[in-house]
Amino acid sequence: MQKTFLIFSLLCAAGLPLHAQSKTGKSKTVPGKTAAATTGTAGKTNLRFRTSWGVFLSDTLPRSEVLKLLDSALVVRDQQNHTFPVVSFDFTYEKKEAYLNDTTGQPGVYSDFTGDSFKADKLPTLWSTRLKEVLQRNEVLYFDNIIIKYTGDKYYRVPELKIVVR
Repeated sequence: MQKTFLIFSLLCAAGLPLHAQSKTGKSKTVPGKTAAATTGTAGKTNLRFRTSWGVFLSDTLPRSEVLKLLDSALVVRDQQNHTFPVVSFDFTYEKKEAYLNDTTGQPGVYSDFTGDSFKADKLPTLWSTRLKEVLQRNEVLYFDNIIIKYTGDKYYRVPELKIVVR
């Protein structure tokens, strides 16, 4: 009897969250309106941003195309295609270099990461001119922690970019 009572209590306790989340009345929704609008959060929408460098999203690009983009600014757009100014971003350059392993005598490749944070919408001329000189195949350019200024005093972090040099 005690075991039956214990099992019954556990089942009731497990069912409480399910009962608490179910709606107990009819929902009045207007056709064409979203559920967010009917719950009192009208005017609030899920913001979706996409970041591009020139006209390219994260992608694998030929070296010649990346060299053209080095002087271009980052562009951030929302779902209505409005652009927003980039305030800052972190940039990391992954350079691949070959080496000869002293122990095994086998050649190998290691990655060297170099980067900095910038308070602008594009790479400084020092960085872009240096990258034009040293950029090679299979190296990667990362644009992370991209911050934009939204309307008013709002700032948002938007999706990062990863450009692989082909």
